[in-house]
Formats: sequence, structure tokens, C-alpha cells
Amino acid sequence: MLSNLDPTPSCHKTLLRSDALYQYMLETSVYPREPEVLKELRECTSRHSWNKMATSPDEGQFLMMLLKLMNAKNTLEVGVYTGYSLLCTALSLPSDGKVIALDIDKEAYEIGAPFIVKAGVAHKVDFRDGPAMDGIDMLLKDESNHGFFDFIFVDADKNNYLNYHKRLIKLVKVGGLIAYDNTLWNGALVASPNDELPKYIRYYMDYILDLNQTLAQDSRIQISQVPISDGITLCRRLI
Repeated sequence: MLSNLDPTPSCHKTLLRSDALYQYMLETSVYPREPEVLKELRECTSRHSWNKMATSPDEGQFLMMLLKLMNAKNTLEVGVYTGYSLLCTALSLPSDGKVIALDIDKEAYEIGAPFIVKAGVAHKVDFRDGPAMDGIDMLLKDESNHGFFDFIFVDADKNNYLNYHKRLIKLVKVGGLIAYDNTLWNGALVASPNDELPKYIRYYMDYILDLNQTLAQDSRIQISQVPISDGITLCRRLI
């Protein structure tokens, strides 16, 4: 009965200062509304060696509401892993909606693919195997994709976030959203040089800092940095 309360690396990613409060939030407002197939994928992903890469269930819930409020139909996902956020998106789109998903790790995607099929939303998912930058550049070559996407979710290699932004701003429609995940980077952005941090956290910090500064100064977008999970920045295209 208490299995949902047990913190696992795949769901215990939060900026909240109280672990108990985070567990309370999950138990009262997230898990009771989480579709069973998403729970099954989350639990399956928690057994994977890179489970910290997974979208947290509270962030997934937020994305699902956002997509519904937007009436999003055409979406793009950059970075998929096992597909928790991808399945959240597919479940939120109308029957004729589509999400193009770009990731270099097809093996990780195939962990989640059976759950996408089980959920009955496989027809909405167009997974494209290979480097995300190549996939984005291919989309840009077709001018019909310019300003086409209602929503773009980015959770991929942080060192390329700025390179992605330069391209994705052309693909999202005016009034549409680009969402960049991990933009508060486990709270490490305000760490001192002497603080002990995991190597990967320290390595990518400067890239995230540069991204945040660039987004704040980009007059083409309206932004809101939401402190859910380890930070997600919403960018609404204005022009």
C-alpha cells in the first residue's frame, strides 16, 4: 500500500526543501491522477540504470495540463529516454494529434514503446532515431514546418540547448511554447566553487547558466521559469 511513497531515483527529483512535503504532494495530487499506464512505465523506468534522466511524475502532470489548456495538436520532443514525458504528451493530444520524438538512444525508447502501444496512442508518436540536431535540421529543411509546432519539449544534451534554441524558435508557431527542462539544474546554479557536486552537475552548469541568460534577453519570447522538478522554463514565441 505504501509503494508510491517510497522515493526512487526516477521520481524523487525536486527543488522542494522538504522530502516529506514532496512525498505528500505526490501522494495527494499526483499519484491519484496518474494514468495506470504511466505508473507502469514510471515503475519500469525506475529499474533502469539511468533512471535519474526520467521526467518526474509531478512534472508530467504539469505538462499534461499545459497541453490540454493549449489545445496542442502538433508537438515535438527533443530527448525521449524511456518516454514518460512522451507518453504524457501523446495521452494529452487529440486523436489526430502528433508528436515527433527525437533521440539517439533507440534502446531506451524501446523500453517505453510497449506502454505507448498499451495506452492506444502509438499512432500519435513518430519516433526518429539519431542525433536530435540532425533531426531538427531535417525538419527545418521543409519550410512547411516553420512555425508549425504548437509545443516543443526539450530534455536532451544540455551543452546543445542554445544550439537547439536557435533552431527551434523557427519551428514553433507564434503563440506556441518551447519548454526547456532542467533549467534550475538541481539547485546547483547558485552553488559556490567549493561546494561538492556530482561531476555531471558541475560539467553542465555553465551551459545552463548561459541558456538562462540568453532566454532572459531574447525579445522574441515571453518566459516563465517554473520551479517544478529541477526547473522548467516556458518560452512563448511572440514574433
